[in-house]
Amino acid sequence: MKRMTLALLIVLLLSPSLRAQAPFYQGKTIRIVVGYLAGDVHDLWARTYSRHMGKYIPGNPDFIVQNMPGAGTMIAANHIYNLTKPDGLTLGSIAPALYYAQLTGRKEVQFDWVKFTWIGSPDRNGHLLFMRSDTPYKTLEDIRNAKEPPRCSATAIGTSGHDVPKLFEDTLGLKFRIITGYPGGGEQDLALERGEVQCRAITIASFFAREPFHTWHKTGFVRILIQTARQRHPKIPDVPTIYELMDQYKTAEAKRRQATVYLGAGGFGAWPIVSSPGVPLDRAKILREAYTKTLKDPELLEEAKKRGWEIKPVSGEELEALAKEVISQPPEVVEWLKKLLGK
Repeated sequence: MKRMTLALLIVLLLSPSLRAQAPFYQGKTIRIVVGYLAGDVHDLWARTYSRHMGKYIPGNPDFIVQNMPGAGTMIAANHIYNLTKPDGLTLGSIAPALYYAQLTGRKEVQFDWVKFTWIGSPDRNGHLLFMRSDTPYKTLEDIRNAKEPPRCSATAIGTSGHDVPKLFEDTLGLKFRIITGYPGGGEQDLALERGEVQCRAITIASFFAREPFHTWHKTGFVRILIQTARQRHPKIPDVPTIYELMDQYKTAEAKRRQATVYLGAGGFGAWPIVSSPGVPLDRAKILREAYTKTLKDPELLEEAKKRGWEIKPVSGEELEALAKEVISQPPEVVEWLKKLLGK
């Protein structure tokens, strides 16, 4: 009897200690909020993380993906920033250039870009602009001299679909009519196929990451006209860069500098991952380390290879530093951005 009592006392004394030692994420579920529709590359990446990332987090939590499309991921960003607890149980996939909206003072912005908890990005990236091949716009000169500009689709201001063509207008003298309001990539794909629009700007990584782009490119349904990376991407070696074209068209030095500031968003990659502001440092470290390990997971790498995804990871620490850098812009750059983005 005494032995049983002693054993019970030991268990009671140790139990709180054992509970205290249990990993925070044990028995928990991490939600990934995706600012795009299901089937978009942001969504495909998030679902890939959801299958692999838990094993690299102490406690092996479950993952779920929630799509929250709208306003170029503004809705998702505002939700993550304001309506989630800073407990490290919510991740978000948002547009890398969304900070332009904060810089230009858009009233919809309810976040501070710097204060997100930055987790990581699978790549650094550039953009490209593609055009249906059956349009009259065969060359850049055709676009420069167009009486009726080609129609390009976009979800909203602050996304590559809107802002990149505007940049080409400002630096290269090209002309576009940008049609905003599409909920996501799938709707824009259909709009291009139906002939509602003729062109679209998108990240290089996204273009080579899913259908129908693979087929469109292979069959010649679309032609890629420009890319924004400093060096020509190996998958499109015949496509000129904006930097080459600025040399060709003798773009003014001030506009060249502004273009460089704008294109700095490429440092966030195509699919940056954030968490709520104020996540405890130890949990932020866990999430960042798990994300880094996930991008090295053999099964994920095999899946990425099949999908044509290129992985060149950017750490959460790098993204955090970049967020501080891009938000700190002088008034003249902010005014230029407002003009560029139609503010």
